[in-house]
Amino acid sequence: MSDTLKIALAQINPHVGQVVANLARIRAARAEAAALGADLVVAPEMFIAGYPTEDLIRKPAFVAACEAALAELAADTADGGPGVVIGGPWLDGDKLYNAAYVLDGGKIQTRRAKHELPNYGVFDEKRVFDAGPPPGPVNFRGFRLGVMVCEDWWFPAVAETLTESGAELLLSINGSPFEAGKQSTRIQLAVTRVVETGLPFVFCGQICGQDELVFEGASFALNADRALALQMPFFEEQVALTTWTRQGDTMVCAPQPLAPEPEHLEAIYRSMVLGLGDYVRKNRFPGVILGLSGGIDSAISAAVAVDALGADKVRTFMMPSPYTSQESLDDAAQCADLLGISCETVPIAPAMEAFGSVLAPIFAGRQADITEENIQSRARGLILMAISNKLGHMVLTTGNKSEMSVGYATLYGDMCGGYSVLKDVYKMTVFALCHWRNTHHFNGALGPVGRVIPERIITKPPSAELKPNQTDQDTLPPYEELDAILEGLVEGELSVDALVAKGYERATVLRVWRMLDRAEYKRRQAPPGVKIGTRAFGRDRRYPITNGYTNLIS
Repeated sequence: MSDTLKIALAQINPHVGQVVANLARIRAARAEAAALGADLVVAPEMFIAGYPTEDLIRKPAFVAACEAALAELAADTADGGPGVVIGGPWLDGDKLYNAAYVLDGGKIQTRRAKHELPNYGVFDEKRVFDAGPPPGPVNFRGFRLGVMVCEDWWFPAVAETLTESGAELLLSINGSPFEAGKQSTRIQLAVTRVVETGLPFVFCGQICGQDELVFEGASFALNADRALALQMPFFEEQVALTTWTRQGDTMVCAPQPLAPEPEHLEAIYRSMVLGLGDYVRKNRFPGVILGLSGGIDSAISAAVAVDALGADKVRTFMMPSPYTSQESLDDAAQCADLLGISCETVPIAPAMEAFGSVLAPIFAGRQADITEENIQSRARGLILMAISNKLGHMVLTTGNKSEMSVGYATLYGDMCGGYSVLKDVYKMTVFALCHWRNTHHFNGALGPVGRVIPERIITKPPSAELKPNQTDQDTLPPYEELDAILEGLVEGELSVDALVAKGYERATVLRVWRMLDRAEYKRRQAPPGVKIGTRAFGRDRRYPITNGYTNLIS
């Protein structure tokens, strides 16, 4: 019996619902692993179905298609090549499990059902899956592998059960979504499991964008001495071979060069690129269009789109009103030039005049107010949606989390569109990302190297330019203060008193709290966007629209 096991980790990109394509992708990864000399190839959680499947997994025909594909893949292993550990649904009587399949020798050798079902934040697996029993080890070619499915390793019970049952190696297949800073949490938790069990640990993660979620890969392996033996790339597909050797009673992984972890801003930017790129490609849009206003939000959104899709798939439109400054016109044109994309001009003054004429009898005797400002935004939204209908390109919205938090966005206007890359990005982070992108480029980015956002776009006071001499700070607190308060209210769920104790003016905190509370109905109608932090609107933070809670002290 050999004391060496070669395990290839397939950090690859599934497509939810595309069972045939997912089968083809794991077959290609298995062939690559075979060329590397692997005994076993490991694919992520629910890979054959894509993850998360949400209520798609309730369709019996879909589950049957997944199981048929897994049977085909199992038959492939009769060729004497690598065995496979892969995630997929398992219908056992009236129970439906999120399972890990072990395929070898031309058949399904065994399955292990997920025991710990997450039901918090973005997860609601208890709605669609049954919890399996605590799993025992899997016997694979003379090795006892402690196979776990994602959440099973976040708690000590499953790892403890596997250890007590004789596992030599803890092996977790994962669909663990990206959050800024999450990898350090994963590593620390893995170290905890290693210390508790005395066993080495392997994390195999998927890479993809799936609606609001991004999965960055970042697979890794820890030896029993807690040393990091493997760190795979972030935001990149890869099949990596690890070599494990029995040394006494311990499995030891031969160390490899470690892929660097992206710093904070790079991780955020690349998550937006991956999320948008997969959303557009997997939904079969030919490209995207967006309004390029000469402001910072549309500029960084355009940069992300070009890096994700290429300049040939991005079209922008400057839609000036009588209040649009020459600076904005020049800045939008320069930004488009730096990115290598077109920027066509579509003036909205005729639309404003038409709406003014239509509404004049109803508005007679009333002063102009925010109504007329919103008409401008809605005229732009109407124009972009019309172009989208005609050309087939998806409209990319450009609002950031600060604006969405306080309702500083026009429903059916600048909120029109199919996707928002800045939905979970606060305004101050937008500024930081612009500086970062102007000085950085990364493997896989399709946009140009060097500066892509004009400096004046970054430094000038933000303005919607819906009336003369308007700036955002006419209506909102300074963004440095606003973002800090919002992070306390949204991410921290802090009370008004708690924020006042941190040094913020009570009147300002109350004002922001009320704007945040009143804007829930808008957020419910906002397009999806990449989840970046721990409390993204929609999946993580779900508040009632009709909400009479007014106790600001508790």
